[in-house]
Formats: sequence, structure tokens, C-alpha cells
Amino acid sequence: MRLPHPLYGLYERRLAASLSPDRVPRHVGVILDGNRRWARSVGLSSATGHRAGGQKIADLLEWSEGIGVEVVTLWMLSTDNLSREPEELTALLQVIEDTVRDLAACGRWRLQPMGSLERLPEHTAAALQQAQERTANVVGLHVNVAVGYGGRQEITDAVRAVLRQQAAAGASLEELADAFEVDHIAEHLYTKGQPDPELVIRTSGEQRLGGFLLWQSAHSEFYFCEAYWPDFRRVDFLRAVRSYGARERRMGR
Repeated sequence: MRLPHPLYGLYERRLAASLSPDRVPRHVGVILDGNRRWARSVGLSSATGHRAGGQKIADLLEWSEGIGVEVVTLWMLSTDNLSREPEELTALLQVIEDTVRDLAACGRWRLQPMGSLERLPEHTAAALQQAQERTANVVGLHVNVAVGYGGRQEITDAVRAVLRQQAAAGASLEELADAFEVDHIAEHLYTKGQPDPELVIRTSGEQRLGGFLLWQSAHSEFYFCEAYWPDFRRVDFLRAVRSYGARERRMGR
């Protein structure tokens, strides 16, 4: 645990004041990485690391809300993570269930699960769905909780949904192929109706997406932070947003 420098608070306030409101991303995606490595670095169990990571999420949402972010997508568990050792996976799923219940209970944020919920244990899927129902009428920050999520699977699910929709309408394969557009997939993504993420943050020093929001992040700006997720501070978040605001976004042009 790092102790704050005596001038840390002053620096953080100045950093926050330097952000331009018109250069704040509407949608921020965050890959919450490094819980296990953080735990090992301080001689604790993986379960303790996941618990510490879960407790950090409310802080992130408060920071995001405070600067005007509208949507936050949290990648909490990938489809690949479902193959982890049963003992660790069970502990991680329990942390996720407890975290989403706590987030829903505070009544501040609207939660939306995204991912292959059918691949999760019934109790985990139920906890996610209950959190969504409980916060359905909350006005404020929209929080996508990506659990059992993989970008390739999301695109596969979207294509499958398009095919089923067109088949139900009586379209032939040839007609579908001739009429198929990019928007057909976009309309069936887990995040349909939301702005694409302008900023994607990954903690722990890893510099790769790993399958996170593959379709939506085509024009995103990326920020890779060395801190493990449980050590991620408001100043780290503000630095990421400052970096985003200083970039010239070409949007593929």
C-alpha cells in the first residue's frame, strides 16, 4: 500500500482542474487487471486480491461521475477466465456477485450485465440480472458489467441475431448477403444504443486488449497504466483522462 506524498492532494486537485469539460470521454472502458499479481506482491491470496479489486470499483464510478462521464464498461471476467482453477473461479464469482449487489444497493448507478450469462453459474447470472432490474430506473451513470464476456463471442452473438431476425422476416441467404451492412451488427451488440468508448484503460502494465470491446473500440484511445487494479488511484484515472484530452482524434481519417 503506497502512502500518499504530502503534496499528493494538491497535485490531484490541480490535475482535476486542468481537465477541459469538452474533452472528457462520454464512455470509458476499463480492463480491471492485476488483482492476482497485486495479491502475490504483498503475500496475500488471489481471493483477497479479487476482493480488493471489487472494493475499488465504487471509487472508479465516483471519479467518472465527478467529471461527467456518462457510461463506464467494466471488464470483470472474460470467457477465458471461466477455465481458471475451480477454487479461484468460485471465489472470483462470489466477489463479482457481492460487488454488483453492493453497487445496486447504493442506488446511484444503472447497471447492465453484458456477456454470455448462460455460461455462468445460475446464482451468478441471477445476481447480475437482479442488479439490472433493481437499478433499471436509476438516472445517472450507466455501468456495463462485463462478466463472461469476450469480444469475439459478442460479435458472433450479434451476427447470429441478425441471421435469426432476417430468417424470421423470410429473407433468403442471398438477400441477406446483398443487404448486409455494418449497422446490422452494431444494432445487435451488447452495447447497442450506447456511444462507443472513446477511452479504454487497462491496468497492470499489460498493453493489449485481450478481446475487450473489439468492435466498439475501433476508434478508441488507449491508456495503459502500470498500477495493478487494487492500487489504481484517482490521480491515475485523471492522468488517463488528461492524456485522452490532449490527443488529436482522427477517427480513422
